[in-house]
Amino acid sequence: MKARSLIMGLIAGAACAATSVLGAGSASADVNPFIVGGGDADQTYSFMVSLQSPSGDHFCGGSLVKADWVVTAAHCVEGSSPGDVKARIGTTDRTQGGEEADASKIIVHPDYNGSGPGGDIALVQLSAPVKAATVPLGTAADAGTKSRLIGWGQTCPERGGCEAPVTLQQLDTQVVDAGKCQGIDGSVELCTDNPDGDKGACYGDSGGPQVVQADGKWQLIGVTSRSGNSDSSCATGPSIYTSAVAYTPWISENTGS
Repeated sequence: MKARSLIMGLIAGAACAATSVLGAGSASADVNPFIVGGGDADQTYSFMVSLQSPSGDHFCGGSLVKADWVVTAAHCVEGSSPGDVKARIGTTDRTQGGEEADASKIIVHPDYNGSGPGGDIALVQLSAPVKAATVPLGTAADAGTKSRLIGWGQTCPERGGCEAPVTLQQLDTQVVDAGKCQGIDGSVELCTDNPDGDKGACYGDSGGPQVVQADGKWQLIGVTSRSGNSDSSCATGPSIYTSAVAYTPWISENTGS
């Protein structure tokens, strides 16, 4: 497992320092980011995915972009085999409901190296298509874009200070100038604001979606990656999300879109 700072706010798991992996490259990892300062989901997001171990433990989030393909973070599944991963799709409760599917294939972006910026994106193919409605990829994510973060992450800022919520959390925020995040590649990553200086992604949210609304429908623009500063407490600075917009050609090429 390669260490990398992943302090994103939405998925179940334990905690880790902001300079270490939040959604480790193994389904057995015990560190993932969560949402601090958000609230219970006000709707069921059909495309929201909980990536889980065979025993049903949530370890990362993901987004259903085709009936049999999930987009997540590379650090969530690097080094894992398909047999290590299953998915629960389209529920606000990570322990029940929605649809379940096994993974059949994992593709990690070739640019991911676990230490530098960029490439923190991966695809998980499901063993069979599911019925849940997918989320289309967005077409733009400029600074100022209003967005929403979704996931089952730690809801308190201190490492290991609380358990991951069972109910899906959401937080409204926005994309900000890349210069506000440390160690970011602004051409393929998004710097995402922490509203009021104390809300945002945290341990356990890795791989989960950052979405925007267009014509009354959700579109995927980002994938939870890591902290935008060096603080081990969550939401003290902006978070870094992999830009799904920038990686649209790679996603399409590998999923047959």
